[in-house]
Formats: sequence, structure tokens, C-alpha cells
Amino acid sequence: MQLLELDLQFFAGEKTEKATPKKRQDARKKGQVLKSQDVTSALVLLSVFLFLMIAGTSMRDGIMSFFNETFSKYMLIDTLSIKLVVKIYKDVLSEMAVIILPIMAIAMIAGIAGNFLQFGFLFSAEPLKFDLTKLDPVKGIKRMFSVKSLIELLKSILKITLIGSVTTAILWKNIDDVLSLSFKTPGATLITVSKLTVFMGIAASVVLLIIAVLDYFYQKFEYEKNLKMSKQDIKDEYKNSEGDPLIKSKIKQRQREMAMRRMMQEVPQADVVITNPTHYAIALKYDEETMDAPKVVAKGTDFVAQKIKFIAKENEVVMVENRPLARAMYDQVEIGQHIPDEFFKAVAEVLAYVYRVKRKI
Repeated sequence: MQLLELDLQFFAGEKTEKATPKKRQDARKKGQVLKSQDVTSALVLLSVFLFLMIAGTSMRDGIMSFFNETFSKYMLIDTLSIKLVVKIYKDVLSEMAVIILPIMAIAMIAGIAGNFLQFGFLFSAEPLKFDLTKLDPVKGIKRMFSVKSLIELLKSILKITLIGSVTTAILWKNIDDVLSLSFKTPGATLITVSKLTVFMGIAASVVLLIIAVLDYFYQKFEYEKNLKMSKQDIKDEYKNSEGDPLIKSKIKQRQREMAMRRMMQEVPQADVVITNPTHYAIALKYDEETMDAPKVVAKGTDFVAQKIKFIAKENEVVMVENRPLARAMYDQVEIGQHIPDEFFKAVAEVLAYVYRVKRKI
């Protein structure tokens, strides 16, 4: 028997269930999202090299203009002063910014877009918190020799092999241009090298993007695996989010007790209590100046009915036995509601009897 209980506990603690929406939301708040770094890297590289292919000519002209202006303007200066050095520094910085900033802007936009496409907009300071467990050398060694580290190593080897093969193939295809570089002018050499660099960069980016797609599905598998929950985890989450069933039952019991006390407080103000006589009791109140129809202020069966009758007797509330009326009103009229039209005649007769009794008293 104990062995069976241990087996049940083991299977209850085994993480075999898919993550609940709450678990996913909590993980997202902690910054734990489905993300492949290779997707972002591939998009950044591809965007930068495509931009270089489109805007390469204007950038080349800008660089040449920068060098021409620098050598023609600043090489003729005989004496340097601090003010002149600062001016030269600002001029050089502004000229280089015009050339470099567009590339940096494209890379930044591509990086943001790569992350946004994977997990949307998210800002979380949780990963930035200092955690001493991350400095644990034992856990660090385990991470180094884990299956995940092995897969990352194989992935890196695959990237190096494929990217190296593609770039080598491009160089081999253009081997004649590469070998003739020593016979070309500096301008022609720069053009040839730039074209080859851009072509190799785009090809490498495309290869990296293909690898990134495969890595994305692997990261998705790992992400879902890490988020998996055990049956006990789901039960605990339900208790935490919906409340412990025991506590909820106690709250409901307390609410019923409070409602019962409020109902019993209304019995002394009732005009009549219609009984079964033993199983049902319905307390009615009617004020012709403020009410269109009599209202049920209390009702109950068995023990509650006996308590209603006891309070009514103590407060000299008239009780009338009418079995079918008591049963029908108990089933169809809730506490605080006015009686429906179908009961008007029967209740009117009861109230008329009550008023006659009270006048005799």
C-alpha cells in the first residue's frame, strides 16, 4: 500500500502537463519568453548588408569626400592650438557620424524588430536582479556539461561550417577578381572588395537565418519543456488563484450564517407566516402605502422553518397553515421578492384573515 502511495506521489510530481495561461503569464513577467538569439542576429546582419548594398555607393562617396577634405584642409596647417584641435575633432566626429549612424540605426531597428516578432513588447527588470544562485560553481559546471550546452556547441559548429562554406564558394567563384586585386587601382580594389564583402555578408545572413528558423523551433521545444507542470503544480496554482476549497467553504458557510441572521431579524416585522405546517414556513410583509404586493422576508424548510415559527410565536406574528400555498411560494418566490400575480388571491385571503385576528386581539 505504501509503495502504491509512493508511486502516485511520484507521478503527481512528474512534469507532464502543459503550462497553464497563468504559468505562462508569470514566466513572461519574469522575462522568460520564447526567444532565439540567432533570429535577431540573422535579421540584424541581413538588414545591415542589404543597407550597405543599397547605400554603399553614397557611403563610399562620403568616405572619399571625408578623406579628401581632411587631407586638403588640415594637412596645410602649420601650428595647432587647443581650439583648433577641438574644432578638428568635432568636424571629424560629425562627418563620421553621418556615415556610421545610419548603419547603427538600421541594426538597432532590426534588433528591436527581431525581438518584437518573437515575443512582442516586453519590459521586465527581473533578469537584471542580482541572484547568488547564478554564481554557484556546481550549477555552472552542470550547465557546461549539459545536453543544452552540447546542442549549442553543435549549433555553433554547424553555423561556422555552413557560413564558411558559403563564403568560400563565393570567393572561389570570384577567384579571378580576387587574384587581380594587386593590379588594380585603390579605387577599383575598394569597389571589388566592397562588393565581395556585401555578397558574402548577405549569403552568410541568409544561411544564419535558415539556421535561426530551426533554432527557433528548438527553443520553442525547450521553452515548453521548461514550462511543463506536474498535476500537483496545477492543483497548487488553482488553490492559490481560486482559493483553498476548505477556506472557500468556510467563507460560504459564514456568508450563509450572516444571511440567515439577517433573514431571522426580518421575521418579527412580518405580518404573517404561512406554514406547511411542519416542513415549510414563509414569512410575508405587506405595507399598502409603500408596496404594490406582499413581499417574502423569510423562508425555510425543516429546522429553519421551525426557527422561523419559533421567532414568529415569540413576537406574536400570526401563523396560518396552508400547505399548497406554502410549498408553491417556497419554490417560486425568493427572499426579498414580491409575490407574483398568481398568488394574489390566496395571499389576500390569508392577509384578510390575519387582519381580522389582529382586530379581535
